[in-house]
Order: sequence, then C-alpha cells, then structure tokens
Amino acid sequence: MSAASRPGGSEVRLRPERWRPALARLGAGVLDLLLPRVCVACAAPLAAHERGVVCGRCWSRLAPLPDPQCARCGHPLRLDAWRRDAEAAPRTCAWCALLPAYVRAARSVAWVGPSGTGAAVVHALKYGGWSAAAAGMADRMARLAWPADVLEERALLVPVPLSSARLRERGYNQSALLARALAPRWGVAMDDDALERTRATRTQTRLTPGERLANVRGAFRATAGAPERVRGKHVVLVDDVVTTAATLNACAAALFAAGARIVSYVTFGRARAAGDPS
Repeated sequence: MSAASRPGGSEVRLRPERWRPALARLGAGVLDLLLPRVCVACAAPLAAHERGVVCGRCWSRLAPLPDPQCARCGHPLRLDAWRRDAEAAPRTCAWCALLPAYVRAARSVAWVGPSGTGAAVVHALKYGGWSAAAAGMADRMARLAWPADVLEERALLVPVPLSSARLRERGYNQSALLARALAPRWGVAMDDDALERTRATRTQTRLTPGERLANVRGAFRATAGAPERVRGKHVVLVDDVVTTAATLNACAAALFAAGARIVSYVTFGRARAAGDPS
C-alpha cells in the first residue's frame, strides 16, 4: 500500500523512511522473542539496551591489572618489590626482563586465567566463533594508558598471525579482529599482512616457559612487502593474551629485522604468574 485516504477523500503517502524503522524494531523484537540474545561469556539474557555480545555484568567482573604497575611493561608490582632511582621516577620489574631491548612498552586490560570472566570472553572470541566479541574487547584495549612517547609515535598495528591450517579451522584470526577494531579507535593504520608463520606451532597453553621459547623460535617472518611498510616505524603488536611474551617476542624479532624502529605490545588478557598481586 503506497497511500491512505484522509477524511474527506484526500490521500497521504506513507513515506518509507517513516515505516521502515518501525518494521526494523518490530523484526528485532520478534527475533529477540524467538531467539533471545544471551551473553556469550555467561549465557545470561542480554538487556534490550545492551549492544554487543557480552553483558555489562561480565564486563564489570573482569579482573583489571592492579596498580602499581611497571611504567614500561604494565605488569603489576608487589609493593615490597618496588625499585626506584634517586628521583623516584621509573618503576622496574622482573617481567621486563622477558622483553628484548627494542620493545618499548606492553599493556593488557585484565588478568586471564584458566577460568573466570576474562577467560570466558577470550574463549568466546577464540574458540566459540563469536567474532563480534572483538569490538567490546577493543573498546577496553583502546582505553589503556601508555607512556607519552608511545602515544605520539605508534604508527602501525600488526596482529600476531595464525598458521594457515588454524586459520582455515577457525575461519578468522582473533588477533586480526582485535587489531582491526582497535585501529579506528586509536586512529592508527592496521597491517595484517606484515607477518607470516613459517610453520605451525603447538598451542602454548600447557608448555613451560622454556618449551614456549623453543616452540615459537623461528616460527615467524616478515612478508616480502613488509620492510617498506614497517621501516623506521613504532609498530604495536596485537594479540588476545600474553603469558611469557614468547610469541610476541618472536614476532617482534621478525619486525625489528625487517626495519621496524621499535615495537610495543597490546593484549586484552595477561596470564597471572605465581607471586603476582591480585
């Protein structure tokens, strides 16, 4: 029906821009009734006002990395382990010893362990097929605090690549989804073709620190066109979770060899080690 009659016989046209939003809301309501939207982390129903696939309660239950934190790597410090110079300026920590000299800084949003809300969110993105979770994760990664020079210099986001077999199995690279969502929030370009895996590696989850290093040694290289895109730049590597930084360090080595001036790391989660403050 394109028109309706007014009293008295005149006609008024029903403009599509007026009824299409109403139909869209009606359709969304029917879908919510037939297929209720639930949180991918806790399976509770999502409120009508909640956008995304993770509920507000789960976001509030994340375990953020506590203060005080190392100024370089962002790792929480035990109060009794602080070491300060004479001017009480830099904070240093043992986690920094894991990082090469050309890694400027590292930041993560929350602790992610074998269980808990952070782990559930990461699992939904990484293994559950819920690619839409990347947007909410990137929102929180975008709000992380960084040293002033990192904010001024960061020029390119590079995700940790998957092997071709894992990419076919999963259908997407979760680190690339995070980098793609983070890029416009930071106003920084993203390059998902700067790095490639030279071989498939075992999952790092159940490996010791030494086994992690051996597992990823030589497993990454810069692609043929990467040097001209990364040369002289401050590159930020993106991944979902960092534990010992073995994977990120292997990627950083490949970028540095390709000409990157300096590298930083950003992840959604960080695994807590024995002795870390809660």
